[in-house]
Amino acid sequence: MRPADLRIRYWRIVLFFAQVTLAFIWWEIVLRRLGLRRLTERTRTERARRTAVRFRALAVSMGGLMIKVGQFLSARLDVLPPEVTQELAGLQDEVPAEDVAAIRAVAAAELNRPVDERFAWFEDTPLAAASLGQVHRARLRQVQADELGFQDVVVKVQRPHIQQVIEVDLAALRRVGGWMERYRPIRQRADVRALVEEFATTTLQEVDYVAEAGNAETFAANFADDPRVGVPAVVWELSSRRVLTLQDVSAIKLADTAAITSAGIDRGEVAQVLAQAFLQQIFTDAFFHADPHPGNLFVTPRQGAAPGAPDWTLTFIDFGMVGHVPGELRDGLREILVSVGLRDAGRFVGGLTRLDLLLPGADLSLVESAAEQVFQRFGGLRMDELQQIPPEDLVRFGLQFRELLRELPFQVPENLLLLGRSMGILSGICTGLDPEFDAWGTITPYASRLLEEERQGLPRTVADEALTLGRLALVLPGRADRVLTQAERGELVVRIPTLTAQVARVERSVVRLTSVLVFAALLLAGAVLHSSDPGFGQILMGASLLPLAWSVVGGRRRGR
Repeated sequence: MRPADLRIRYWRIVLFFAQVTLAFIWWEIVLRRLGLRRLTERTRTERARRTAVRFRALAVSMGGLMIKVGQFLSARLDVLPPEVTQELAGLQDEVPAEDVAAIRAVAAAELNRPVDERFAWFEDTPLAAASLGQVHRARLRQVQADELGFQDVVVKVQRPHIQQVIEVDLAALRRVGGWMERYRPIRQRADVRALVEEFATTTLQEVDYVAEAGNAETFAANFADDPRVGVPAVVWELSSRRVLTLQDVSAIKLADTAAITSAGIDRGEVAQVLAQAFLQQIFTDAFFHADPHPGNLFVTPRQGAAPGAPDWTLTFIDFGMVGHVPGELRDGLREILVSVGLRDAGRFVGGLTRLDLLLPGADLSLVESAAEQVFQRFGGLRMDELQQIPPEDLVRFGLQFRELLRELPFQVPENLLLLGRSMGILSGICTGLDPEFDAWGTITPYASRLLEEERQGLPRTVADEALTLGRLALVLPGRADRVLTQAERGELVVRIPTLTAQVARVERSVVRLTSVLVFAALLLAGAVLHSSDPGFGQILMGASLLPLAWSVVGGRRRGR
């Protein structure tokens, strides 16, 4: 690919996000500060839909990582309005295909022979075109088929120049991430640069098909005893870093809910199996599929299943993006899951703290109180029941915890990027499969099992706690002495985060009010003088933009 084409690609991505950013600032910050909040809220959905239309056109024309961003957003049925998800849904299957001659050339270079000599048959029309590669149906030669026990395969081949495209797209995303870090509410809650780098690492792993084949076999081994979950077999002799040959497991796509129903399969049961499979991946295997969008999941009917055996299988494909759950992260997630299953607000806040999901200085008692109210009011409700909650209940909850909702003391650690992405997609898929999906009915039994395991490990836990207390007893006298010494010297400082935040908000409000008054005075003076002295009047009206801009920014430097 020519350097000029790569530069054009870079600037197309940057300029698109620049326009989206400027539109966000204008609608959600400037106009809201000027008292037009109702206008911004009334037009928000349509504006989001138009942005989705533009993004889809950009992603389809460019491919690369833009497709992956759109695929993630299209699966967020639980967060984004249907106008947006429906607009982006086509990105699951409508990625433009690469020229087959280029695909054959890449495969021949990797396999050291033309594809017609490696396979008994190779279909030129692609089965699927993905953002980083392309999939073609093929058939093994009879000798290999007899040895492996299957003949139909799919061959996944990387797009030409995809490495260069990835590097350019990541450079553009890094630049956009730098802009996002300038917005304080985002900067407080996420290390955007770290998130982009985490995304870069996983994307570069996706273009190593040898690693993907190993991931598929690890996943298959983890679910070897579960007949409800299937994984395609790898044909190692016809695989390399840029070519991957797998058993053909094509069946009903998970997004085709009508076909699932027509096959006599209970969609609610499929949603349950999918959720349970992910709980196992996270809390038992510590190894999870990090790209579970509907295009990577099939429901495979099983003809002539034995009595008592499932008559369908949930089949996972595409293991290029996987995640690992380290021990400390898994412990924190277990704490969250058990607390949700038991509806224990105190334990829930402890899990949030353990995962570093709360900002420093967050009012833990307020977060715990809000969690307690959520468990009491909304716990146990299915998705369709949640959608029928009276608006006045939500308003009442918002008024009760308006301080918490205003501050939103939450952040996104980079080690939760992949897992959060997967769980977000999973939530949308389960809701799409079954609007009555009962997440509580899935979580509660699993949480009970984890709690039972925790109780069985109690003796070890008691020993660990005793050791921790012993260490604390050794260092406590020294710490106490240092505190008393600081107090005697007048060097002891007590921080009250909530009071500091309230004072800072009052100070910023005064600054903004003063700026708005100066803006109005200059604007009116300029308008009055414009008829007698147009030049001076225009200068005053132009100068009024300075305090206006300051009021929009809100004296943020003072608030930091």
